[in-house]
Formats: sequence, structure tokens, C-alpha cells
Amino acid sequence: MIQFILADKKDIKTLQDLADKSWKSAYKNILSTSQIEYMLSTMYSEGELLSHIQDQPHYFYYLIQENHENLGFIGFEFDYEQGCTKLHRLYLLPETQGKGYGKQCIDFLKKKSMDYGNHRIILNVNKYNRAKEFYQKLGFSVYSEGIFDIGEGYVMDDYLMEYHNGTR
Repeated sequence: MIQFILADKKDIKTLQDLADKSWKSAYKNILSTSQIEYMLSTMYSEGELLSHIQDQPHYFYYLIQENHENLGFIGFEFDYEQGCTKLHRLYLLPETQGKGYGKQCIDFLKKKSMDYGNHRIILNVNKYNRAKEFYQKLGFSVYSEGIFDIGEGYVMDDYLMEYHNGTR
């Protein structure tokens, strides 16, 4: 059984290490090495993570652990839009995939979101990432597409997905 441990500033290095390991596996056939490195250095910089943890009261990171071993992390934000939680990040180490941990993470997110009073969950997923099918199996559907300029000539080419928890 996995555990979800609320991360704080002492866990920033762990989050960065987990991001590095999981991203290089998840995106190696989708993005260039230079784009992966750029995104890791900006999205997972100490300053960026610290800002989320300390300055954004509705943004949370949880370490995903089993037997005190870090398997990945989840990052989400309540009230990203009114009544809506945004799943910003869900990454598991490559050796854990296919073991049901991802589903447990989404179940955790759905419960946290409902407990908070948010009935919609949204996320972005790269159009070429097989995680899209994973999310669809768990009740998410594509509601739009977007190409987002992230700087240095790089873009994110994503599907925007949503899940409705309860009534709309």
C-alpha cells in the first residue's frame, strides 16, 4: 500500500531527483534532450518549487512512498479555476509503472479534490504521451487542445483533459 506524504521545502531536492528520473524516461521518445533539460531546469528549479510550496496556499506536492521508499510525486492546485483542481504533475519512477500506483494516485487526487469542494479536475498531457490513455481509463476526457510557448523556442503540444467528480 502506498502512502502520500505532504512535501515541504526540505523535500525539494527529492522532488527534483524524482522529476529528473521520471522525465528522462517518460519523455525520451517525445521531446528532445535539450527540451527535457530546459523544462526540468525551469519547472523544477528550487525557486519554482519553493514558490509553489510556500507562496501558493492551494498548491500541494505529495511524495508517493511505499515502505519509506520514494516512488514518485503528485502536485496539484485547488481552485485553479472556480470549483476546479488542476493536476500539474504526476510522475512515477519507470520501474513502478504498470503496478497500479498511478490509479491509486488519481483516486487520492479525486478524494482530496472532493473533500476540498472541487468537483472538476483538469490536466494537460502531451499529445504523444501514452499517459493520455491511462487518464481516459480513469474517467478523464479531452475537452480541448493547446500549444503553449514555454520559452527558448520550445512549446508544449498538449491535450487538455477533465474529470467531473459528482454533479456539474
